[in-house]
Amino acid sequence: MEHLKIDIEGSGIKNIRLNEMMSQHTSFKVGGPADIFIEPDSVEELKKALSYVRQNQIPYYIIGNGTNLLVGDKGIRGAVIKVGESFGKIDIDGEEIIVECGVLLSTLSKAAARSTLTGLEFASGIPGYLGGAVAMNAGAYGGEMKDVIEWVEFLDENLELQRYTNAQMEFNYRKSIVEPRGLVVVRCKIRLKKGDPEQINSIMADLAFKRKTKQPLHLPSAGSTFKRPPGCFAGKLIEDAGLRGVELGGAQISELHCGFVVNKGEATAKDVYDLIKHVQTTVFNQFGIKMETEIKILGEF
Repeated sequence: MEHLKIDIEGSGIKNIRLNEMMSQHTSFKVGGPADIFIEPDSVEELKKALSYVRQNQIPYYIIGNGTNLLVGDKGIRGAVIKVGESFGKIDIDGEEIIVECGVLLSTLSKAAARSTLTGLEFASGIPGYLGGAVAMNAGAYGGEMKDVIEWVEFLDENLELQRYTNAQMEFNYRKSIVEPRGLVVVRCKIRLKKGDPEQINSIMADLAFKRKTKQPLHLPSAGSTFKRPPGCFAGKLIEDAGLRGVELGGAQISELHCGFVVNKGEATAKDVYDLIKHVQTTVFNQFGIKMETEIKILGEF
Protein backbone atom coordinates (compact mmCIF):
# COMPACT_ATOMS: atom_id res chain seq x y z
CA MET A 1 0.00 0.00 0.00
CA GLU A 2 1.07 3.58 -0.63
CA HIS A 3 1.70 5.89 2.29
CA LEU A 4 -1.37 7.90 3.19
CA LYS A 5 -1.18 11.49 1.98
CA ILE A 6 -2.84 13.40 4.77
CA ASP A 7 -2.77 17.06 5.66
CA ILE A 8 -2.54 17.24 9.45
CA GLU A 9 -2.54 21.03 9.50
CA GLY A 10 -5.73 22.28 11.06
CA SER A 11 -6.44 18.97 12.79
CA GLY A 12 -6.22 20.75 16.13
CA ILE A 13 -4.40 17.75 17.59
CA LYS A 14 -1.31 18.23 19.71
CA ASN A 15 1.64 15.85 19.50
CA ILE A 16 0.94 14.61 15.98
CA ARG A 17 3.79 13.62 13.65
CA LEU A 18 4.21 12.11 10.20
CA ASN A 19 6.36 9.11 9.24
CA GLU A 20 7.41 8.22 12.78
CA MET A 21 9.75 5.22 12.89
CA MET A 22 8.12 2.50 14.94
CA SER A 23 11.53 1.05 15.83
CA GLN A 24 11.64 3.88 18.39
CA HIS A 25 8.44 2.62 20.01
CA THR A 26 8.84 -1.17 20.17
CA SER A 27 10.98 -3.33 22.45
CA PHE A 28 12.09 -5.40 19.43
CA LYS A 29 13.75 -2.17 18.13
CA VAL A 30 12.47 -2.86 14.62
CA GLY A 31 9.67 -1.43 12.51
CA GLY A 32 9.21 1.10 9.72
CA PRO A 33 7.32 4.41 9.65
CA ALA A 34 3.74 4.98 10.75
CA ASP A 35 2.06 7.44 8.39
CA ILE A 36 0.63 9.33 11.36
CA PHE A 37 1.75 9.10 14.98
CA ILE A 38 -0.24 10.71 17.79
CA GLU A 39 0.56 10.88 21.51
CA PRO A 40 -2.47 12.30 23.35
CA ASP A 41 -1.77 13.87 26.75
CA SER A 42 -5.30 13.73 28.16
CA VAL A 43 -8.60 11.92 27.74
CA GLU A 44 -9.92 14.89 25.75
CA GLU A 45 -6.94 14.76 23.39
CA LEU A 46 -7.44 11.02 23.07
CA LYS A 47 -11.07 11.57 22.09
CA LYS A 48 -10.02 14.26 19.62
CA ALA A 49 -7.46 11.94 18.00
CA LEU A 50 -9.94 9.08 17.73
CA SER A 51 -12.60 11.39 16.27
CA TYR A 52 -10.10 12.71 13.74
CA VAL A 53 -8.99 9.33 12.40
CA ARG A 54 -12.57 8.03 12.29
CA GLN A 55 -13.96 11.08 10.52
CA ASN A 56 -11.18 10.88 7.94
CA GLN A 57 -11.59 7.10 7.60
CA ILE A 58 -7.97 6.51 8.54
CA PRO A 59 -7.08 3.02 9.80
CA TYR A 60 -5.69 3.31 13.31
CA TYR A 61 -3.98 1.26 15.97
CA ILE A 62 -3.76 1.89 19.70
CA ILE A 63 -0.43 1.03 21.32
CA GLY A 64 1.13 1.35 24.75
CA ASN A 65 4.78 0.74 25.53
CA GLY A 66 5.31 -1.43 22.43
CA THR A 67 6.61 -4.36 24.46
CA ASN A 68 4.24 -6.85 22.88
CA LEU A 69 4.44 -5.62 19.32
CA LEU A 70 6.13 -6.53 16.04
CA VAL A 71 5.81 -3.88 13.31
CA GLY A 72 6.80 -4.59 9.71
CA ASP A 73 9.84 -2.97 8.07
CA LYS A 74 7.63 -1.11 5.60
CA GLY A 75 5.70 0.45 8.45
CA ILE A 76 2.04 1.08 9.11
CA ARG A 77 -0.39 2.63 6.68
CA GLY A 78 -2.66 4.68 8.83
CA ALA A 79 -2.37 6.16 12.30
CA VAL A 80 -0.77 4.92 15.49
CA ILE A 81 -2.15 6.42 18.70
CA LYS A 82 0.21 5.89 21.61
CA VAL A 83 -1.50 6.13 25.00
CA GLY A 84 1.53 6.51 27.21
CA GLU A 85 3.30 8.31 29.99
CA SER A 86 0.95 11.31 30.12
CA PHE A 87 -1.55 8.86 31.62
CA GLY A 88 0.68 8.11 34.60
CA LYS A 89 -1.26 8.89 37.76
CA ILE A 90 -1.31 6.49 40.73
CA ASP A 91 -3.55 7.07 43.76
CA ILE A 92 -3.27 4.66 46.69
CA ASP A 93 -5.88 4.67 49.44
CA GLY A 94 -5.62 1.85 51.92
CA GLU A 95 -5.85 -1.40 49.96
CA GLU A 96 -7.17 0.30 46.80
CA ILE A 97 -5.19 1.74 43.91
CA ILE A 98 -6.68 3.94 41.18
CA VAL A 99 -4.16 3.91 38.34
CA GLU A 100 -4.05 5.30 34.80
CA CYS A 101 -3.26 3.27 31.72
CA GLY A 102 0.19 4.73 31.01
CA VAL A 103 1.80 3.49 34.21
CA LEU A 104 4.45 0.79 33.79
CA LEU A 105 3.56 -2.42 35.61
CA SER A 106 7.02 -2.43 37.18
CA THR A 107 6.39 1.08 38.54
CA LEU A 108 2.94 0.09 39.81
CA SER A 109 4.17 -3.04 41.57
CA LYS A 110 6.94 -1.07 43.30
CA ALA A 111 4.43 1.57 44.43
CA ALA A 112 2.25 -1.19 45.87
CA ALA A 113 5.24 -2.71 47.65
CA ARG A 114 6.16 0.64 49.21
CA SER A 115 2.63 0.76 50.63
CA THR A 116 3.08 -2.82 51.92
CA LEU A 117 0.37 -4.10 49.60
CA THR A 118 0.64 -7.66 48.33
CA GLY A 119 -0.87 -9.21 45.19
CA LEU A 120 1.04 -7.44 42.40
CA GLU A 121 4.44 -9.05 42.92
CA PHE A 122 3.91 -11.21 39.80
CA ALA A 123 3.76 -8.06 37.64
CA SER A 124 7.04 -6.55 38.83
CA GLY A 125 8.95 -7.74 35.76
CA ILE A 126 6.28 -7.32 33.07
CA PRO A 127 7.60 -4.42 30.94
CA GLY A 128 4.39 -2.99 29.49
CA TYR A 129 1.95 -0.27 30.44
CA LEU A 130 -1.14 -1.01 32.50
CA GLY A 131 -3.51 -0.38 29.56
CA GLY A 132 -2.03 -3.15 27.45
CA ALA A 133 -1.77 -5.44 30.46
CA VAL A 134 -5.49 -5.02 31.14
CA ALA A 135 -6.39 -5.53 27.48
CA MET A 136 -4.54 -8.84 27.24
CA ASN A 137 -4.92 -9.91 30.89
CA ALA A 138 -1.15 -10.04 31.23
CA GLY A 139 0.31 -12.48 33.70
CA ALA A 140 3.43 -14.18 34.98
CA TYR A 141 4.47 -16.65 37.66
CA GLY A 142 0.93 -17.73 38.47
CA GLY A 143 -0.67 -14.28 38.66
CA GLU A 144 -2.84 -12.40 36.17
CA MET A 145 -4.33 -8.92 36.01
CA LYS A 146 -7.82 -10.36 36.44
CA ASP A 147 -6.81 -11.44 39.96
CA VAL A 148 -6.44 -7.85 41.19
CA ILE A 149 -8.70 -5.64 39.05
CA GLU A 150 -11.98 -4.41 40.52
CA TRP A 151 -13.15 -2.19 37.63
CA VAL A 152 -11.88 -0.73 34.36
CA GLU A 153 -12.71 2.63 32.77
CA PHE A 154 -12.44 2.90 29.00
CA LEU A 155 -13.59 4.84 25.97
CA ASP A 156 -16.20 2.76 24.18
CA GLU A 157 -17.10 2.53 20.50
CA ASN A 158 -18.93 5.89 20.74
CA LEU A 159 -16.04 7.56 22.61
CA GLU A 160 -18.09 7.59 25.78
CA LEU A 161 -16.33 6.92 29.08
CA GLN A 162 -17.64 3.67 30.57
CA ARG A 163 -16.81 1.64 33.66
CA TYR A 164 -17.03 -2.15 33.71
CA THR A 165 -16.61 -4.56 36.60
CA ASN A 166 -14.07 -7.35 36.54
CA ALA A 167 -16.77 -9.83 35.46
CA GLN A 168 -17.96 -7.57 32.63
CA MET A 169 -14.42 -7.43 31.21
CA GLU A 170 -14.65 -11.18 30.44
CA PHE A 171 -11.01 -11.84 31.28
CA ASN A 172 -9.55 -15.08 29.98
CA TYR A 173 -6.09 -16.36 29.12
CA ARG A 174 -4.36 -13.40 27.44
CA LYS A 175 -7.62 -11.78 26.42
CA SER A 176 -10.53 -9.57 27.45
CA ILE A 177 -13.28 -7.66 25.66
CA VAL A 178 -10.94 -4.72 24.98
CA GLU A 179 -9.48 -5.68 21.62
CA PRO A 180 -12.55 -7.39 20.07
CA ARG A 181 -14.67 -4.32 20.79
CA GLY A 182 -12.01 -1.71 20.02
CA LEU A 183 -12.09 -0.21 23.50
CA VAL A 184 -9.37 2.09 24.85
CA VAL A 185 -8.47 1.54 28.49
CA VAL A 186 -8.07 4.79 30.45
CA ARG A 187 -7.68 3.71 34.08
CA CYS A 188 -8.66 1.00 36.51
CA LYS A 189 -9.12 0.22 40.17
CA ILE A 190 -6.96 -2.47 41.73
CA ARG A 191 -7.68 -4.03 45.10
CA LEU A 192 -4.83 -5.63 47.03
CA LYS A 193 -4.24 -6.74 50.61
CA LYS A 194 -1.90 -5.56 53.32
CA GLY A 195 1.13 -7.79 53.54
CA ASP A 196 4.45 -8.22 55.24
CA PRO A 197 7.01 -5.85 53.65
CA GLU A 198 9.90 -8.30 54.00
CA GLN A 199 7.89 -11.07 52.35
CA ILE A 200 6.73 -8.78 49.52
CA ASN A 201 10.28 -7.63 48.80
CA SER A 202 11.57 -11.19 49.05
CA ILE A 203 9.05 -12.44 46.48
CA MET A 204 9.89 -9.58 44.09
CA ALA A 205 13.63 -10.17 44.49
CA ASP A 206 13.17 -13.90 43.84
CA LEU A 207 11.13 -13.26 40.68
CA ALA A 208 13.70 -10.71 39.48
CA PHE A 209 16.46 -13.31 39.96
CA LYS A 210 14.47 -15.91 38.02
CA ARG A 211 13.91 -13.51 35.13
CA LYS A 212 17.54 -12.43 35.06
CA THR A 213 18.84 -16.00 35.01
CA LYS A 214 16.21 -17.59 32.78
CA GLN A 215 15.20 -14.86 30.32
CA PRO A 216 17.28 -13.03 27.67
CA LEU A 217 16.76 -9.57 29.18
CA HIS A 218 19.99 -8.30 27.59
CA LEU A 219 18.59 -8.53 24.04
CA PRO A 220 15.63 -6.73 22.39
CA SER A 221 12.52 -8.91 22.34
CA ALA A 222 8.81 -8.76 23.05
CA GLY A 223 8.89 -11.18 25.95
CA SER A 224 7.15 -14.51 25.49
CA THR A 225 6.56 -14.73 21.75
CA PHE A 226 3.97 -17.53 21.83
CA LYS A 227 0.91 -18.30 23.91
CA ARG A 228 1.02 -21.39 26.09
CA PRO A 229 -0.62 -24.28 24.19
CA PRO A 230 -3.15 -26.32 26.19
CA GLY A 231 -1.40 -28.89 28.33
CA CYS A 232 2.18 -27.89 27.56
CA PHE A 233 4.68 -25.03 27.50
CA ALA A 234 5.69 -23.11 24.39
CA GLY A 235 9.39 -23.00 25.25
CA LYS A 236 9.54 -26.75 25.91
CA LEU A 237 7.84 -27.54 22.59
CA ILE A 238 10.25 -25.29 20.71
CA GLU A 239 13.24 -26.86 22.43
CA ASP A 240 11.95 -30.38 21.78
CA ALA A 241 11.59 -29.44 18.11
CA GLY A 242 15.36 -28.81 18.05
CA LEU A 243 15.07 -25.07 17.57
CA ARG A 244 17.08 -23.75 20.52
CA GLY A 245 19.49 -21.08 19.26
CA VAL A 246 18.27 -21.26 15.65
CA GLU A 247 18.96 -18.03 13.78
CA LEU A 248 17.42 -16.35 10.77
CA GLY A 249 19.16 -13.16 9.71
CA GLY A 250 19.56 -11.15 12.90
CA ALA A 251 16.74 -12.93 14.75
CA GLN A 252 17.29 -15.91 17.03
CA ILE A 253 15.42 -18.38 19.20
CA SER A 254 16.97 -17.52 22.56
CA GLU A 255 19.44 -20.06 23.87
CA LEU A 256 18.43 -19.02 27.39
CA HIS A 257 14.66 -19.42 26.95
CA CYS A 258 13.23 -20.97 23.80
CA GLY A 259 9.93 -19.13 24.24
CA PHE A 260 11.66 -15.86 23.31
CA VAL A 261 12.53 -14.68 19.81
CA VAL A 262 15.26 -12.05 20.18
CA ASN A 263 16.93 -9.40 18.05
CA LYS A 264 20.67 -10.06 18.18
CA GLY A 265 21.30 -6.47 17.09
CA GLU A 266 20.83 -6.24 13.34
CA ALA A 267 17.52 -8.05 12.85
CA THR A 268 14.85 -6.77 10.54
CA ALA A 269 11.18 -7.18 11.35
CA LYS A 270 11.05 -9.65 8.44
CA ASP A 271 13.77 -11.75 10.12
CA VAL A 272 11.69 -11.93 13.30
CA TYR A 273 8.48 -12.61 11.40
CA ASP A 274 10.02 -15.38 9.28
CA LEU A 275 11.57 -17.03 12.34
CA ILE A 276 8.19 -17.02 14.08
CA LYS A 277 6.64 -18.69 11.03
CA HIS A 278 9.47 -21.24 10.96
CA VAL A 279 8.79 -22.13 14.59
CA GLN A 280 5.06 -22.50 13.95
CA THR A 281 5.61 -24.74 10.91
CA THR A 282 8.27 -26.89 12.59
CA VAL A 283 6.31 -27.46 15.80
CA PHE A 284 3.14 -28.26 13.90
CA ASN A 285 4.90 -30.71 11.58
CA GLN A 286 6.52 -32.52 14.51
CA PHE A 287 3.79 -32.43 17.14
CA GLY A 288 0.59 -31.35 15.39
CA ILE A 289 0.27 -28.36 17.72
CA LYS A 290 -0.56 -24.88 16.46
CA MET A 291 1.54 -22.17 18.11
CA GLU A 292 -0.36 -18.90 18.46
CA THR A 293 1.62 -15.72 18.89
CA GLU A 294 1.23 -13.81 22.14
CA ILE A 295 2.65 -10.72 20.46
CA LYS A 296 0.63 -8.55 18.11
CA ILE A 297 1.87 -8.24 14.52
CA LEU A 298 1.12 -5.01 12.66
CA GLY A 299 2.03 -3.27 9.40
CA GLU A 300 3.64 -4.26 6.16
CA PHE A 301 6.61 -6.63 5.89
